[in-house]
Amino acid sequence: MSGSVKKISKEDSLMLLRQMMEIRVFENKVSELLSKDLIKGASHLYAGQEAVAAGSIFCINEDDYITSTHRGHGHCHAHGDKLAKTKEDKQTHFNKMMAELCGRVTGYCKGKGGSMHIADVARGNLGATGIVGGHVPVAAGAGLSIKIKKEKKVVLCFFGDGASNTGSFYESVNLASIFNLPVVFICENNLYGMSVPYSKASKLSVVDKAKAFNIPSEQIDGMDVLAVAESVENAVKKCRSGKGPILLEMLTYRWYGHSRSDPRVYRTKEEEKAWKEKDPIKQFKNYLIKNKVISSKEFSELEKEVNKKIDTATDFAINKSPFPEKDELFKDVYADLNLSKEEIDKEKSISVLVKDKKINREIFYWEALNEAISEEMAKNPNVFCLGEDVGLYGGAYRVTKGLFEKYPDRIIDTPISEAAIAGACIGSSMTGMRPIGEIMYIDFSTIAMDQLVNHAAKNRYMFGGKTVVPMVMRTQGGTGRSIAAHHSQSLESMYLHFPGIYVVMPTTPYDAKGLLKTAIADNNPILFIEHKMLYGTKGIVPEEEYYIPLGKADIKRQGSDITIITYSRMVLDCLKAAEQFEKEGVSVEVIDLRSLKPLDLETIINSAKKTGKVAIVSEAYKTLNFATEIAMLISENAFDHLDAPILRITSEDVPVPMSMALEKECVPNSEKIVAKIKDRLI
Repeated sequence: MSGSVKKISKEDSLMLLRQMMEIRVFENKVSELLSKDLIKGASHLYAGQEAVAAGSIFCINEDDYITSTHRGHGHCHAHGDKLAKTKEDKQTHFNKMMAELCGRVTGYCKGKGGSMHIADVARGNLGATGIVGGHVPVAAGAGLSIKIKKEKKVVLCFFGDGASNTGSFYESVNLASIFNLPVVFICENNLYGMSVPYSKASKLSVVDKAKAFNIPSEQIDGMDVLAVAESVENAVKKCRSGKGPILLEMLTYRWYGHSRSDPRVYRTKEEEKAWKEKDPIKQFKNYLIKNKVISSKEFSELEKEVNKKIDTATDFAINKSPFPEKDELFKDVYADLNLSKEEIDKEKSISVLVKDKKINREIFYWEALNEAISEEMAKNPNVFCLGEDVGLYGGAYRVTKGLFEKYPDRIIDTPISEAAIAGACIGSSMTGMRPIGEIMYIDFSTIAMDQLVNHAAKNRYMFGGKTVVPMVMRTQGGTGRSIAAHHSQSLESMYLHFPGIYVVMPTTPYDAKGLLKTAIADNNPILFIEHKMLYGTKGIVPEEEYYIPLGKADIKRQGSDITIITYSRMVLDCLKAAEQFEKEGVSVEVIDLRSLKPLDLETIINSAKKTGKVAIVSEAYKTLNFATEIAMLISENAFDHLDAPILRITSEDVPVPMSMALEKECVPNSEKIVAKIKDRLI
């Protein structure tokens, strides 16, 4: 052992030994339960790496944070044990862990996360992930939250050597480096990703990779719990004093294969034997006995105590814990709105506001968004903006213009790192902030898709409803500027597929401001999509504060013969088409969805029943367009009221061309809408 027991008390020494023993026995029991099919699904065992979890978490405070990996049982145990104050609390913690792995409702996440997604967010364990490297941006976000709030906390980000080869890792470490975030990145290098040796996956050590970002780094014997504790203690002190981040590469070894199905044919028996001779538990036990901190008899008593604790947890999970009831399936997908009913009930249609109050102030769409952000930032110090060029530049479309001067500490320019931006929003939102991220074009959101749909959208549900992810990701899409297929797509349908994330697409300045204010105040992740051709449009916006509820469509034009359902820029073309039909004696009702999810199905169905003829207009590609889903919903709820098949009017199934002539040909417009409705519905 390279450390000295003189630095820690006997009580702490015994705690470290006990924690490592508990992790080992727990993992061995999990292996047994997997073989008996009492634990289902994938489970990645932590046995062999105990010194890293126990030694690292020993060094942090109770209000610090950790993020974990798919091999995260050890981190969860060391963290939960640290927070437990009594023997009863410690047993309860183990019970919850085992119950979660067994899919029982008494688990930490009510059985919804399981082995790879265990979490205790309310107490600082921000969760494990089944996506290699997917949690590293979340750790950076938690660090950013700490910095903005000027707290003295730190984040321990555990990850494997395989994660050090992912884009999320590089984006996050770079973000942490440039902002000096209080994050200790702890790489548990167990020499293999799944089966591929690290030596074949990278020519650089993980320590060397950190040097590229000018981050202090160190390689440590991860089988020596005292060496681990000493290095992490030093790193934590530096991070807490504002000198972070720091990367520590712990050289360690997993006793089991990558997962249950792994026969470990890529490892030799000689290699495994050599590493098991470095068993962190045996090393530390022998060290404590040699230094007369513990006797052999005391160790035997400790073994009995540990085994009893795991047996009790197993009995609790298998024999005393029920599986979740059926109604649990639909709980925890979305959080409740964070606005009062009185605030939401203030919302009226713009026509009523104009009529009743003689409002005549007209502002641009981008100005309305700017006002929304500014008002919410003034009200709540936890609201902040981050993204590419949102600071002095004011955003690609001026939405954050002038806000940097008002809120210099909360308008944050980032590198071109979409995954890190999204992950930072997630981590900061789970630690008390309300971030407004910006991805310059929705086309670029595909780079951040893992963060948006696998973490932002799923964390609340996977973690048993015990967290919220109140973040807004602003972006813009659509055609009109001849900037071709990488800057012109309408990808909303893709995100609508995933439960747990809302999608909002306002048309008018009035709607843009009211909906963005609501989105910022909401407790769910929201993709807020603006159309690039709407920023320069003007509309009436009252000076008094107002909110527009999500899931409430707006009937932009009343009609009785045909219903057109649409959203975003297509609303303007549909209104032009309706005016043309009025000249011809056809009354067209135009519904602006405003919020695609949650969806105002009641308004859609009522209109379809009233007119009997429905056209749905969208700028997105035709195949798997959201229009298809709306058509099916109408068919399921109002089929007997329809006088004609539902008509879809969409963009063509081709990448958006650059040529203005071809771009116009590709996308619906008022003339095409009129022509197609005449051909199919009149």
